[in-house]
Amino acid sequence: MLISTGKSSMKLLHVFLLVVLPYLNLALSSSGVGDHAETIKCIERERQALLNFKQDLIDDFGYLSSWGSTKDCCKWEGVHCSNHINTTTSHVTMLDLHDNALGGKISPSLLELYHLRYLNLSGNDFYGPIPHQFSNLSYLRHLDLGENIFGLYSENLEWLSRLPLLSHLDLSRVELSKATGWAQSISNLPLLKELHLSDCSLPCVTHSSSIRSNSSVSLSVVDLSYNSLSSSIYNWLFNFSSSLAYIDLGGNELKGSIPDAFGDMVSLTNLSLRQNQIEGGLPKSFANSSHLQSLDLLGNNLTEELHEFLQKLSGAKNSLDRLVLVDNRLKGPLPDFTRFSLLRALYLDNNSLSGSFPKDIGSFPSLVYLSLSGNQITGSFPNLSVFPSLQTLDLENNQLNGTIDRSIGQLHKIKIFSCAFNLLNGTISEAHFSNLSSLWYLDFSNNALTFNFSSNWVPPFQLSVIMFSSCKLGPRFPKWLRTQNKFSVLDMSSNGIAGNIPSWFWDLSPGILRYLDLSHNQINGLLPDLSLKVQSHMLPWIDLSYNLLTGPVPLIPPSLSYLKLSKNNFKGSLDFLCENTSGSLVYLDLSNNQLSGELPYCLSHFKRLSIINLAYNNLYGEIPISIGSLSQVRILNLRSNNLSGEVPAWLGTNLTSLTVLILRSNEFNRSIPRQLCQLNRIHILDLSQNHLSGNIPPCFSNFTSLVERNHYDVTRLTTYYNYGRYVGDESMYMDSKYETNAVLQWKGQDQEYGKNLGLLKTIDLSSNKLSGKIPEQVGSLAGLHSLNLSRNTLTGKIIQEIGQMKMLESLDLSANKLSGEIPGSLAHLNFLSVLNLSSNNLSGEIPLSTQLQSFNASAYSGNPDLCGLPLPNKCLGDPPITPQPEDKSIQDNEDRSITQGFYVSMGLGFFFGFWGVFGTILFNSRSRHAFFMFLNHITDWIYVTIALNSARL
Repeated sequence: MLISTGKSSMKLLHVFLLVVLPYLNLALSSSGVGDHAETIKCIERERQALLNFKQDLIDDFGYLSSWGSTKDCCKWEGVHCSNHINTTTSHVTMLDLHDNALGGKISPSLLELYHLRYLNLSGNDFYGPIPHQFSNLSYLRHLDLGENIFGLYSENLEWLSRLPLLSHLDLSRVELSKATGWAQSISNLPLLKELHLSDCSLPCVTHSSSIRSNSSVSLSVVDLSYNSLSSSIYNWLFNFSSSLAYIDLGGNELKGSIPDAFGDMVSLTNLSLRQNQIEGGLPKSFANSSHLQSLDLLGNNLTEELHEFLQKLSGAKNSLDRLVLVDNRLKGPLPDFTRFSLLRALYLDNNSLSGSFPKDIGSFPSLVYLSLSGNQITGSFPNLSVFPSLQTLDLENNQLNGTIDRSIGQLHKIKIFSCAFNLLNGTISEAHFSNLSSLWYLDFSNNALTFNFSSNWVPPFQLSVIMFSSCKLGPRFPKWLRTQNKFSVLDMSSNGIAGNIPSWFWDLSPGILRYLDLSHNQINGLLPDLSLKVQSHMLPWIDLSYNLLTGPVPLIPPSLSYLKLSKNNFKGSLDFLCENTSGSLVYLDLSNNQLSGELPYCLSHFKRLSIINLAYNNLYGEIPISIGSLSQVRILNLRSNNLSGEVPAWLGTNLTSLTVLILRSNEFNRSIPRQLCQLNRIHILDLSQNHLSGNIPPCFSNFTSLVERNHYDVTRLTTYYNYGRYVGDESMYMDSKYETNAVLQWKGQDQEYGKNLGLLKTIDLSSNKLSGKIPEQVGSLAGLHSLNLSRNTLTGKIIQEIGQMKMLESLDLSANKLSGEIPGSLAHLNFLSVLNLSSNNLSGEIPLSTQLQSFNASAYSGNPDLCGLPLPNKCLGDPPITPQPEDKSIQDNEDRSITQGFYVSMGLGFFFGFWGVFGTILFNSRSRHAFFMFLNHITDWIYVTIALNSARL
């Protein structure tokens, strides 16, 4: 027994020396610990290779400053060497330089490190080709060149075949669009365990590439996301079905249903097919997925009933941790999901779920993240005490009603809570927040909620995001806000808050505030110097519009990109803008105030400006040429001021991004410059109510956006502020739309447009002194919705080409000197709903059509020589309508016949006709089926017609 024990001990010692000791030595060498720490020297050839590699690098932050400072390269930053007993030199086996902001090309000198086993250059700025000599590093086990965003590429991956020991490969964001044989190259790596090829522009896999050849039997992690791969990738992927545990195919072009083979993968724990074009539901085979922990199907076209979907996942009831089904079309009521005992994260946003919360739901202690926004969930607010571990609860944009249950106060772990855009009412009191010490994100927006807090209430939380838009916080400014000094987002718009903004408010959250919206209240008084009060270098957004603020506009923070102060009573000049030289402004809306003076030349500082709205003020003078340097301006609205001079020609040559140009109701004179025709993106051109003269430029056909019949919104700019809202592993962003309002004359009336402004396509040149003929080229504007040339002195005929303007809904040519006949092509404008041709010299007959005769006679009045319906005066040659006298006795007899025989015949005809049709339908199944199919067809036709017209509007 003693001998046997001794032999066993010797075997264990051998195992320790052969397996454990080399790794122990490697750890000691990397930390500089051990008997040989001072004597280890790297090989001179490898030391020189590292220095040559460094020489070709861009190292702006000096991360590699230690390289060359000592002779022993094994002590350099990111370098690790082997450590063999009884040797004075060692090979470089590990080079880890990830996330060091290094740049340049990868030097072939690096390939002198033949004994390299681990190489990580990810998260840097390397560019150029990957040296094919990488194939010489035959000992390489770990290769990571991912996330080098400045352009690493490789035209093929054949060099990988000479790396037989490779177990980890990450080439994410490396350009591989020409590497047609990439799948075969990967299949030839027998020891590969992890593969990351995300966002590489990979070519689609052909059938020949999917043939298994020396394929790895250990491949467990595959990330091929964001490559526009087709469903042909499945054939290659399923070669490794027995070993795969993690699969990410998100952001590709996968179509059809989910293959059954995924459900048969016995080792599968994580599957992501997000942002594809997958349809239908979940295969029944997923009932076998007993190890599945995470399933992400966000952004597809799944249409299954949710309870059926979850039933097919029953095999994962003891393993599922995370389920993401956001942005699909799943339907049905909310089922009881407590069967998934380990479920921590459930995301069901933006589906078609309906019904109320299950009332008999049991305790669900594992659930941490629950997001149900963007559905049609109804009923009362749920009892939240069954979710004691919740940290995130998102119920916004549903149809929940009633009061908010005080059980929310029991969620002591809750961090993020949103119930915005519901039908909730009642009073929110201190009791709702009694235990919410971890809360930092709170959104009650767009509910009829009243807040009742004592004046000395001190909340148990410190909020970062406060969003109470369209609630009932007012009329007093909430005093409890004084206790909050860490918020970065504050939205208290439309809350009936009146009076001055307290002075203490501007001292809150110094250096943190990024978004401030107090618009649509009754706040009055003066604003302080915001450049001093708001001590934030990150504040990009201030909206104080629709209030009663007075005095001059104060100086603004240099970091500001969005400033909206419209609909107030500000006075003074725009010179405050000249004190801000940072040029960060993107959006400037000071409309509907009492500002005066000239447009300042310093506007040229703001090179990023995209929207300028200074309408409805008292500005005067000419438009300064300095605005011509703002090449990114897309909306310029200067209407209803006292601006004068010529319409600048450089508006067309310099501001080529303009989509909306409104100069209405000013004092501009001279002619319309031809250079405006270079605005090929223009959607709205309003030069009405000025003193413009001369001809309409014939080059209007250059307005490409008005020629096309698209309906996309070109005026809405979107910015995303990441305010740190994290839901599980999902980073959420606040979607802030740069929208502006404008008043346009639409269908004869002034109407204000905001969100839909960019969907309109209109030209308004009315109330000027324009002369000459209407250019034929105007007829090419097939996408135009409204054309107003009224109250000018235009002559000649209405152009025949006007019939080509198929999208035209409003046409006003009144109060001109147009002559001739109304062109017959005008009858082809099926969408035309407003027409005014009055007060001209038109003649002849109004063309016959359902469209033109439907307008009121006033649309044609003031044209003495015009005739035909709907005008009362008939055209020459029309047959007169005269009554024919009849014999009184004959007429009485005929009337008597009608009152007797006619009604008898009508009654018999109705009886037999009704039962002849209805009886056939009632007793004949084929006839009944055909009849109801006909009704369905008629119903569908009516629905589609209404939907199309609604979409067009």
